[in-house]
Amino acid sequence: MKRSLLLFAGLCLIMCLSLAQNKKNAETPLIGSEAPAFTAISTHGTLNFPNDFGDFWKILLSHPKDFTPVCSSELLELAHQQKEYKELGAKLIVVSTDKLDSHLHWKAALEEISYKGLDPVKINFPLVDDHQYVISKSYGMIHSQASLEENIRGVFIIDPDNKVRAIYFYPMEVGRNMEELKRTLIALQTNYRNQMALTPANWQPGEDVMVPFLKDEELAELGNVDSKVYQKAWFMSYTTEY
Repeated sequence: MKRSLLLFAGLCLIMCLSLAQNKKNAETPLIGSEAPAFTAISTHGTLNFPNDFGDFWKILLSHPKDFTPVCSSELLELAHQQKEYKELGAKLIVVSTDKLDSHLHWKAALEEISYKGLDPVKINFPLVDDHQYVISKSYGMIHSQASLEENIRGVFIIDPDNKVRAIYFYPMEVGRNMEELKRTLIALQTNYRNQMALTPANWQPGEDVMVPFLKDEELAELGNVDSKVYQKAWFMSYTTEY
């Protein structure tokens, strides 16, 4: 009887530890937290994240499987915009839960497609092998209770200090809006350069930004012709200079 109780207690302990580990794996990094580091093989060789990316901004996008139609369209969009991201000082990292050999075939197939009337383009960003779900778990990207291969479709925008600055999650049925990712990146970079610069709803690069509060000298300048600051209401202040 005593032996059975000890065996039962041991099994309970193992189950509790397993549940605790699964819960830990399911935690998504919070905005402002350190982005989890990882080492993995990719179509660009072995990657050490974030060390291999220096002072660049990083955009990490995850995919549940290669050759899925929605994910394929997203990679093509990224490939045609990769030059713009490079000019913005950002590097793209694509994580997929298939193996490297599959990534290489997917990449080769995508590079032969004429997309939206555009010529085929080379994919110059890495596709990372995460077939053991190490990265997916460390970033809390496994959402489905039924299958590990569903809904691993997160996006993390990470700043040069390796802090998570924005997080998106998309279901398998909905393609990600790459223009919105780029707009968010530029907005975050604007705030990174000047923490007083806040971007209002539907803000587009080049438009005026908001500021959290006005200094006394700025309040005194309101209404002046050459003032850089104006208000829509006492709680909504804007500036044309940032």
